[in-house]
Amino acid sequence: MQAQHHISGEAKATTTPEQSAQAARHLMAIRIVGTALFDYQVRKTADARIRLESLTTMAHLLGDLTANEAAVVAQLLAKPVNLGAHA
Repeated sequence: MQAQHHISGEAKATTTPEQSAQAARHLMAIRIVGTALFDYQVRKTADARIRLESLTTMAHLLGDLTANEAAVVAQLLAKPVNLGAHA
C-alpha cells in the first residue's frame, strides 16, 4: 500500500523567526503591562500608576504594544481613582 500525498498550489502560511520573536515580545509585553495594570487596580497607589504608565509607554514606543492596546490602558488610567498609600 502506498501513501498518497496531496500536492496543492495553494500558498501555505509560514512564520519567519523574526515574526515568531515579535509575537513572543508582544505576548511578554501584554503580560508585563497586564500585571502592572492588575497591581494598579488592586493597590491604587501613585507608584503603581507610574509603573503602569511607564511600562505601557515603553512597550508602545518599542513596538511591543499596539496603539489600540496602549489606548485601552490610557482609558483605564483616565478614570478617577482614589490613590491610597497602601504598602
